[in-house]
Amino acid sequence: MFATSLGDDAFLRPLEPWRAEELLAHMERGREFIGRFIGLPDAVVDPASSRAFLQAYADKAAADTARIYGIWTDGTLVGGVLFRTMDLAMGIAEAGCWLEPAAAGKGLVTRAARVIIDWAVEERGIHRVEWRVAAANSASIAVARRLGMSKDGVLRGGYLHRGERYDVEVWSVLAPEWRANKNPTS
Repeated sequence: MFATSLGDDAFLRPLEPWRAEELLAHMERGREFIGRFIGLPDAVVDPASSRAFLQAYADKAAADTARIYGIWTDGTLVGGVLFRTMDLAMGIAEAGCWLEPAAAGKGLVTRAARVIIDWAVEERGIHRVEWRVAAANSASIAVARRLGMSKDGVLRGGYLHRGERYDVEVWSVLAPEWRANKNPTS
């Protein structure tokens, strides 16, 4: 199994079904914080739902339509990044993230997202990586900015979460922009 160092004793690795108990424990530690803007904690509530969630991503990975990775610090799962969708024929992928409160503010999501975006662009030929985020989620918007993404627009009332409608900002980076930002010329 592979693990990619994110520095500072942090690692990125695939989040597979056999890690369901770890994912559930992670959700228990950060359920309310993580669930402010995304539905992951509502989907992972017990061992069976945790395993089913990860199995669904394993099936999507096998079909080449999505990927999910965990972020570990000091051997503990503290967050993750994913491609919610990957359409290789169209060259478009939607990236996302989550993190428990103890790991926030350390740059882990930005570093992890850079790894998966670089893989998608350079290895898989993805042309456009999207980042969809609730307009109220300033931390995730800051990650999009740090990744060199541009704000494409707002989908007003585009996301229903826990009975409340949120505007959704759509951010993106295109492969030529990614490469130019990754390897700036002097």
